[in-house]
Amino acid sequence: MIEKKQVEHIARLSRLVIPEEEKEMFCSQLSNVLKYMEKLNRLDTKGIEPTSHVIDLVNVMRGDAPSPSLPPSEALRNAPDRTEKFYRVPKIIE
Repeated sequence: MIEKKQVEHIARLSRLVIPEEEKEMFCSQLSNVLKYMEKLNRLDTKGIEPTSHVIDLVNVMRGDAPSPSLPPSEALRNAPDRTEKFYRVPKIIE
């Protein structure tokens, strides 16, 4: 079982301020986490490949293929303020 002194040590290492009334709750919660980890450690995992995710991940992005872009006149058509080739925005750096 995790003791109050260990919770205080973990909090100090984590740079957390834990109110006195919550320290007992954290003792119980951290103890439960460790009990569960012990339970997981008892499982037979021989022959099971390590994974970073429980399901296979597939890239859903499309391939990167070049395509023609909009001409500047069309891209700037609805711009509230523009120059010949660019959007004009308010100056924000002095």
